[in-house]
Amino acid sequence: MSAKDAPPPLPEPLLVEVADSHTHLDLQSGTVEEALVKAAAVGVTTVVQVGCDVKGSRWAAETAAAHENVHAAVALHPNEAPRIVLGDPDGWSRQGAREGGGDAALDDALTEIDRLAALPYVRGVGETGLDFFRTGPEGVAAQERSFRAHIEIAKRHGKALVIHDREAHADVLRVLDEEGAPERTVFHCYSGDAEMAEICAAKGYYMSFAGNVTFKNAQPLRDALAVAPLELVLVETDAPFLTPAPFRGRPNAPYLIPVTVRAMAEVRGIGENELAEVIAVNTARAFDY
Repeated sequence: MSAKDAPPPLPEPLLVEVADSHTHLDLQSGTVEEALVKAAAVGVTTVVQVGCDVKGSRWAAETAAAHENVHAAVALHPNEAPRIVLGDPDGWSRQGAREGGGDAALDDALTEIDRLAALPYVRGVGETGLDFFRTGPEGVAAQERSFRAHIEIAKRHGKALVIHDREAHADVLRVLDEEGAPERTVFHCYSGDAEMAEICAAKGYYMSFAGNVTFKNAQPLRDALAVAPLELVLVETDAPFLTPAPFRGRPNAPYLIPVTVRAMAEVRGIGENELAEVIAVNTARAFDY
């Protein structure tokens, strides 16, 4: 195993237990049990496991059913919706090459997400939203239709809405305004600036910060964190992605949350225990557990 693939060492444990508000255990190496034990050893005692397609959402629901400290969120990722409708010839999403199934196939997939969203250990509908980074203009209509459907599902089941917003800030905010956001809405891996943080704050949207808040070039994210109301701030790994500095590029996992919490506390000029307490309360409130 090269140093780049080696898991980073365990950080100093947090003294106040926190939750990882967004992780993908199904994309990480090792078992779920191993990941949870390692995380708990450093004070990360709860995780929200997030689905990105029908198969991953079923797995998230099953994993949450089997583990008391795992909560599930279920959805079709914004990039999954156009693949269902238009096809995925290169099999980019780990499911092999797929033919496009048109709107009927998207409806079928949304019906299954709706079924899963009704389960008691499913606490969120997401990650859904818009992603103009990876999907070209031909995929926008499918993304937006899927996003609107997820908002409706979240509201009908009284679940948190977990948003994936990549290079689509204005459109994500517009669709939320047009549909009416659910009572609890979380911007996962918050990627806006301070100005957008003020808009989110005014609307009561939670902002979840990931390891990229530690990156050298991420000053706009730190500026956003500096102005976000503390009662709306969450922390996440988005593991195995977005590993915090100084481990950027190596595999991420829930046990690395303390690295990000400490960086966030520094930005806010408060103690890590104080921030961890606030985050723990916020995450439980956001996901209603």
